[in-house]
Amino acid sequence: MTAQTFDLIVIGGGPGGYVAALRAAQLKLRTALVEREHLGGICLNWGCIPTKSLLHTADTLRSIRHASELGLKVGIPEIDFARVMARSRSIANRLSGGVAHLLKKAGVTVLNGHASFTADQAIEVRAANGDTQQLTAKHTVLATGAHARGLPLLPFDGRRVWNYRDALSATHLPRSLLVIGAGAIGMEFASFFATLGTKVTVVEAQPRVLPGGEAEVSAFVQRSFERDGIAVRTGATVEAATVTTDAVSVNLRTSSGTETLKVERVLVAIGLIGNTDSLGLDHTRVHVERGQIVVDGWGATDAPGVYAIGDLVGAPMLAHKASHQGVACVEHMAGLHEGRQAPQFLVPACTYCHPQTASVGLTEDEARERGVSLRVGRFPLEGNGKAVAIGEASGFVKTLFEANTGMLLGAHIVGPEATELIHGFALASTLEATEAELIETIFPHPTLSEAMHESVLAAFGRALHI
Repeated sequence: MTAQTFDLIVIGGGPGGYVAALRAAQLKLRTALVEREHLGGICLNWGCIPTKSLLHTADTLRSIRHASELGLKVGIPEIDFARVMARSRSIANRLSGGVAHLLKKAGVTVLNGHASFTADQAIEVRAANGDTQQLTAKHTVLATGAHARGLPLLPFDGRRVWNYRDALSATHLPRSLLVIGAGAIGMEFASFFATLGTKVTVVEAQPRVLPGGEAEVSAFVQRSFERDGIAVRTGATVEAATVTTDAVSVNLRTSSGTETLKVERVLVAIGLIGNTDSLGLDHTRVHVERGQIVVDGWGATDAPGVYAIGDLVGAPMLAHKASHQGVACVEHMAGLHEGRQAPQFLVPACTYCHPQTASVGLTEDEARERGVSLRVGRFPLEGNGKAVAIGEASGFVKTLFEANTGMLLGAHIVGPEATELIHGFALASTLEATEAELIETIFPHPTLSEAMHESVLAAFGRALHI
């Protein structure tokens, strides 16, 4: 069989892989991208994008329910659940088609099938019909993403026990739902289903929801969820479970004893596992440790010419991190960063539940564990004119600075449009701005962003509106 030869083969067409392929094409590298399912990967088709469609529906419904507070009289809204889900799928399909168009325009060769290394270091692509073809390249980027981690006591069945993909394919609104795992995925689905009327319980083994984030933000979100009627059980684990044709019974172990819940559906959202299987990595020197491919700062593996990016290389498993890594590793292999040290990525984290959360940099606990001398600023949104005007004055901004240098160490926002605001602090950190530059920056009025400014001022005893 004659092998096609490329400068670069990208395996996986998600936000890391397709962006890497586009950047490679810009750099005039002859590039092939292999994707076994849908261009855009899990993020575009079964994650980031379709869930944001659902959450926008929930936010709109919430606004309608509070319309009377704005002097608007509206009728009781009716939920067409099938149409809600169909809109989510149509948006994903539209954007996946957009990715295909971008790749075609850039001159990237797109191949549909499963790619794996062969014993002679080539790449074999096996199509769904069983046909195979051989590819070779000087460089390969592995960007195969991750899949949902299962719970042995509650294996996914697509009916009573869901993963995120099952939840996005739901045909009717469940009366009750148990969400196991209070990370971003679990909290977003809990927020969506509860807003539409499902009785939701969230269970988390760690002491708090959103366990990887800022403790004050986690506490605020939990209180908000509970006010919205969502039951939250932290420090709780599943001891036993029984799945029947019409319900799921789950026994929980909590700090106060045991509890039994009977629900219509269970969503297991306890994390992700990188897709390293079936890639033929045993034919390479690629090293996998605890389910993650070991790479250097440029994404290079122990196998010459083989790189890995995104979820495959570990947390944070976020689309924007994968895209950024994809660009960096392609530019490195193309020689654009000769002699430069590998970049230290500062990755913002966002959760799109209600209320939204967004963070960048260190948490206060992390900073104190490092022995850093801190200045901490907090500003409540109830002191922000725009937040009050739009009826969204619940939340706060928190900033952390190194006391002696004024270096911005971390920033955390909870409340309206938090995910749209956090880039300001990310940009400031990238530019190595200190408190002096941030204090001197003029933030427009009236905007939610003024709360960011006030939080910086608060860290140095200069807050004006509190």
